[in-house]
Amino acid sequence: MRHYEEATAFLGEWGRFQRLVFFLLSASIVPNGFTGLSIVFLAGTPEHRCALPRGANLSGEWRAASIPLEPRGGRAAPSRCRRYRPAAIANLSALGLRPGDVELGALEQEPCLDGWEYSREVYRSTIVTEWNLVCDNDWKGPLSTSLFFVGVLLGSFVSGQLSDKFGRKNVLFATLAMQTGFSFVQVFSTSWEMFSVFFVLVGMGQISNYVAAFVLGTEILGKSIRVLFCTLGVCIFYAFGYMLLPLFAYFIRDWRMLLLALTLPGLLCIPLWWIIPESPRWLISQGRFQEAEDIIRKAAKINGVTAPDVIFDPTELQDLNSQKQQTYTILDLVKTRNILTITIMSVILWMIISVGYFGLSLDTPNLHGDVYLNCFLSAVIEVPAYIISWLLLRNLPRRYSMAAALFLGGCVLLFIQLVPSHLRAISVLLVMLGKFGITSAFSMVYVYTAELYPTVVRNMGVGASSMASRLGSILSPYFAYLGAYDRFLPYILMGSLTVLSGILTLFLPESYGMPLPDTIEQMLLVKGLEYRPATSSTRESKEEEENPEILKSTAF
Repeated sequence: MRHYEEATAFLGEWGRFQRLVFFLLSASIVPNGFTGLSIVFLAGTPEHRCALPRGANLSGEWRAASIPLEPRGGRAAPSRCRRYRPAAIANLSALGLRPGDVELGALEQEPCLDGWEYSREVYRSTIVTEWNLVCDNDWKGPLSTSLFFVGVLLGSFVSGQLSDKFGRKNVLFATLAMQTGFSFVQVFSTSWEMFSVFFVLVGMGQISNYVAAFVLGTEILGKSIRVLFCTLGVCIFYAFGYMLLPLFAYFIRDWRMLLLALTLPGLLCIPLWWIIPESPRWLISQGRFQEAEDIIRKAAKINGVTAPDVIFDPTELQDLNSQKQQTYTILDLVKTRNILTITIMSVILWMIISVGYFGLSLDTPNLHGDVYLNCFLSAVIEVPAYIISWLLLRNLPRRYSMAAALFLGGCVLLFIQLVPSHLRAISVLLVMLGKFGITSAFSMVYVYTAELYPTVVRNMGVGASSMASRLGSILSPYFAYLGAYDRFLPYILMGSLTVLSGILTLFLPESYGMPLPDTIEQMLLVKGLEYRPATSSTRESKEEEENPEILKSTAF
């Protein structure tokens, strides 16, 4: 059989059809930038202190002294979870004493029995202030984030199999509707439990449509545009949504109105159903050759080129046609030694990169300075990261490009502990540089993984790898908690893991310059790991990368 890319080469690489698919699929990713990290503001924790009983008859001086001081960040600060007993303070006030006349440290303390007073300087309301997710309940805030990523984990697991069975387009739009619908219902949550349950469902929809759009574009677009789509397309449009998040949050300080504002743009994706086509590669893998040919002919008409009389010759498609009844499951990802090795290494790599990316993204409220500005900078730094990753993928081998990005991100995070405490701006700069390296790697790992797996299980392979990464993202909210014990511990852990993942990347087979495989059998032909020639000559190895036919001839 002629390779799919050879059969459709007459369409060209960058015609009107490809541009339409490129920008519309990229645009469908923008709401994911809203949803993925909206919890930074929805669950923002403002400064707070114990409230006094409504009937407490205390002067302003005694009210200010009613909260004991505790060490925080190297200085004494008012406690957030303890207060002096109001009755004791009222007695002292009635005796005409002032706070300076009394040894306050000797007074009896108690928890915040009458609730809390929250600062309105940064947030007007969040789920933390609405349901008092502080002190003994402060674990619920990061748990909400982890539950979102549990939904992402579940979505990663099922979306790959659903997409490989029912089609990329159907799953894309079904999960877009799921994300938008449940996010809208979330606006009307009456309890933290209700909010969290729907957040799980939103997470399932979010990752499912992201992976489906990514694979759909990868399979429709040509080889040279594919890398552009996966970096400057999907990723930059995601970053664009991420950049808009702090802008929305800055002007909308109420969490319900903010969530509603971030949900409504999802409705703009509805008209795309009539424009974005199904993946012809997937249709061919299902034996639906006529539907695939109809899409290619429509694309040729849009591009203004003449399609040949026969695009997919039935005699050439005989082998694939005989396989159309074959059903692929997630077990096929471990069917052979090659694909098993790739799957295990991808799982580890994605998990570590996810810990670094989401750990740094969710940590922006804890950085020195304005939370909105820090979040915006964290989003902006992703744009040059995606541009650099595109240039690296375009001109250099995949594994060396990824390893370099991971080494940069990991080493910079390890250097943060060497920065003096009074140079906080330098620490923020290093965090952003670390985010730059890890984001570049996150962008490249999607392309790399998609190129390693064949069409028949590609969405399943990317979905399974993405599922593994969510185990890291589920843990990432709690990395900020480690900072309560040691300010540098989160960066030391994330930096060390990132450097280790860079080393692991060097052992992956190289996919640069190889044709995109359609079947598991074709996938075996491009495995640099198992089919590497016995010779150690650098020159001969380079010739084999440039001439895939040499690799095929030595494979057996």
